[in-house]
This record gives sequence, structure tokens and C-alpha cells, in this order.
Amino acid sequence: MVYEFGEFTLDTKRHELRRGGEPQHLEPQVYAVLGHLVEHHDRLVTSKELIEHVWGNRFVTPGTLSSRIKALRQALGDDGATQRVIRTVHGRGFRVSVEVRAVADAQGASAASAASAASSAAAGGAAAPGGVGRARQQILFCRAHDGVRVAYAKSGDPGAPPLVKPANWLTHLEFDWDSPVWRHWLTEMGRGHTLIRYDVRGGGLSDHDAKDLSFESWVRDLEAVVDAERLERFSLLGISQGCAVAIAYAARHPERVDKLVLYGGYAVGRRYRNTSPQEELERTLLQNLIRVGWGRDNPAFRQVFGTLFLPEGTPEQHQWFNDLAKTIPLESALRVRETTDVIDVRREAAEVRAPALVLHARGDGMVPFEIGRQLAAHIPGARFVPLESRNHVLLETEPAWARFVEEVRAFLGSDTPPIS
Repeated sequence: MVYEFGEFTLDTKRHELRRGGEPQHLEPQVYAVLGHLVEHHDRLVTSKELIEHVWGNRFVTPGTLSSRIKALRQALGDDGATQRVIRTVHGRGFRVSVEVRAVADAQGASAASAASAASSAAAGGAAAPGGVGRARQQILFCRAHDGVRVAYAKSGDPGAPPLVKPANWLTHLEFDWDSPVWRHWLTEMGRGHTLIRYDVRGGGLSDHDAKDLSFESWVRDLEAVVDAERLERFSLLGISQGCAVAIAYAARHPERVDKLVLYGGYAVGRRYRNTSPQEELERTLLQNLIRVGWGRDNPAFRQVFGTLFLPEGTPEQHQWFNDLAKTIPLESALRVRETTDVIDVRREAAEVRAPALVLHARGDGMVPFEIGRQLAAHIPGARFVPLESRNHVLLETEPAWARFVEEVRAFLGSDTPPIS
């Protein structure tokens, strides 16, 4: 069905919003909110109904919905004060406050949009900037060496050189795709590459009942994913604990790895570091925090956990960490953390022959900057880039993210220009 309202056309078959004939970019969840509101434009849509439609059985807070409404209003040239297109009915929900016309013939709607664009140009108006929404990811499964099913996803530019991201501790292929923490990573790293990533065994969409959560099993899982895709040569993008997995794989399979990009990583886990009493206290605090607050909607847990990873993050981003905790069992979360503490790939790092780019945030509270510097020193010929940030996961709005993208694209030789 095609709907026309104001200067906009919503084509539900093509999953596209146009303004004056020009496609407008909307994040998937924002598009889903708009689609439901427009489809039911003749009545009030409650907040509960919207949450159930967009997120299903997943737990989200009202704040998450509010952020999507705000993003939708911005895309429509609306705001919370005027509420020209989307009106909030306090305490109840939302409704479309402009006339909506359903057009059965998509071709007719396209012609109407073209006429609207021509009319706007004749009047001296300019079409609003925008672009097509990013393509959806493809989620698949493969079997690891011990029969565990590992979920992996493909996105980015089909046919482009593969960039493989080993799993790190907290991932969920579906949730990460639209998350306020990871979506800019997945979009940007998929430009000029086929991005392949997977969920750690015991979490995400991978099997939760995996008995072996050792570091060796993590390396074997990476082997299973690239073998399932029949990749002959590819580059690796390691983040946090994924850096050690990437290093171990590159040392064992030098003939298959083109380049290594490593961010926020380490060669040795906390147990093998010369930690101060304060750092050791932080390690045990994190373990106890998981035991006490994992999977619970506890504001204290959310604040501490979110602040550790994203000290400069927003409440919505901190909430995302809290929501993600509910997708991995407590036992798996603890065992994965324990495994990261005993990682040691110093020997493998010295054997890496692929070109390596190592980046690390100076103020990283999860993995100290000095640990990242030592990681680069272990890899022959590795280039080290300090980044001015306090976040363990770089945020789209900070200058360090732009520097990261610039450095990575230059290192990988990406042809596609970054998103501006």
C-alpha cells in the first residue's frame, strides 16, 4: 500500500519514505513506528500497541519508544512543540494529525510525488536531503567443531571484499543491528565490504547451552564461520576480546588473512597483568555486579555497567546494555568473563605476519590504554593510533569515531567514501 500525507509518500511495499520524490533515510525501528501510525491514521495508537508491534516480546522502556518518536519527528520536519504530523496524546499514545490518503496504485503515487517535487522546484524550494535506508542483514547458522550452532550475519556491500568481525562478549545479531551503540559501526564497516560477524557461543542467537566456552572454542568458531562462507582471503576486525581471537586466527592461518584491524583489545587477560589493588578491585566488582544484577531491570546495575563501557553515553545507550543483558544467561555471562581473564596471545601476536592497525581510546575504562599500547608492541610492524575518547565502544557523535573511520578506511584501502 502507498500512503500520501503532506509532502510525504510512504510506500510499504518498497519500505520507503519519500519527500517530494526523494527517498528519506529512516532507521528500521523508526520506519516501523511510522508505518504503524500511518496505517492506523484514523485512530489513536497506544504506546503499548506500538511497542508490541515494533519490538514484539522484547523488553523495552518507554524511553526507547520516545527516542524513536523524536527521530521520526526530525525526519518529518516536525517537533514535540508544534506536533504538526505526529501528535502525542498524553498518557495514552500517538496519532497522525495530518490528512492521510491511501493510494492503491504505486505508479500513480510515484507520479504524484514527482509532480510534487516539480512543483516545489518551480516555487524555488529544495528537496530535503536524504538517502535510501540501509539494506537488511542476512542471518545464517553454521556448526562449530563440537556441533554448537553459531549464528552469523552478512551485511554491507554484496560482492565486496569480506571483513570478518570475531565475536566479543556482549553481542546479539538482531538487537545490535538497530542499537544506539552499534548501528553506526555496522553501517560504516559494511561500506565497501561484505561485513560478516557472529554471536559468541552461549549468547545472542548462537546456542546457549554450549558446554565449552574456552578461548580455543572461540578461535574454532571463527574458523567455522569463514569456512561456512568459503572465504579464501579476508581482513579481520577485532574489538575488545575479539582482538585476541583475530590474532590467534591470523597466526594459525597466515595464508588467509589480508589485514588486521584491532580496537580496544589486549594480548593478555586481567589475571596475567600486573594489576594494581584498584584494578583488581574493579575486576572483582564487575564479576559481582554480573552475579547480582544480570538480566534484572535494576537502575543501579544499568548505571554502573553502562558507565564502565560508555562513560559518555546517553541514558538510552546505557539502557541498551541493560536490555542486552537479558539475552545471555547469567552462567554464560560469568563463564565468558572468566575466560577473558585468562587470555594470553603474546606468542601468537609475535607470529602475525599480516599488516596490523591497532587503535585504542586513551580514557578506556574497560581496557586501559597501556594494555592497548602493549598489544601493538607485540605484533611485528603494527601501526598504533591513540584516540581521544573515554568510551570502550566509540560513539557516532564523538570526534574519535570520525578519526577511527578515516584511519580504518585508509588502512583497508576502502573505495567507498564515508557517510557524511
